[in-house]
Amino acid sequence: MLRTIEDFVKVWEEESGMTLKLFRNLTAASLAQKVTPEGRSLGKLAWHLTTSLHMLSEAGLPVDAPKDDMPIPGKVNDLIAAYEKGTASVRDQVKKHWTDAALRDIVSMYGEEWAKGQVLWATLLHQAHHRGQMTVLMRQAGLKVPGIYGPAREEWAAMNLPPQE
Repeated sequence: MLRTIEDFVKVWEEESGMTLKLFRNLTAASLAQKVTPEGRSLGKLAWHLTTSLHMLSEAGLPVDAPKDDMPIPGKVNDLIAAYEKGTASVRDQVKKHWTDAALRDIVSMYGEEWAKGQVLWATLLHQAHHRGQMTVLMRQAGLKVPGIYGPAREEWAAMNLPPQE
């Protein structure tokens, strides 16, 4: 639960850092990886995580992040730079414009009434949701998948321990 802006900033730094760990293991070739022909590609998922940061502007935060209609960068470094800029903007704008008390203020989101704290929580969970999808596509693309909430298979091996089954 997010009780304070400080709570959010701490969790945001951790969660966006985990997303960057995934982004940094992407390759140009892997950006086209899909599970099914009609599914999102790995590059589209990474870009969606970046452009969805702009959603916070609907709750009154002037977040500097690319919009959904912008083309997906063809270079991984450009994806990373856009995500880093957007996540820093989220952090900075929350700290600048919202207070602990404002987390209880109600805003309209997706045709519903949400507390601003709920908006931030949904943004955090949205990142985790799509990171999970990305790890599957990364495995299929033959990429190393870094541990997020615990060691990945390769990290267990680096510790001379058998991977968890």
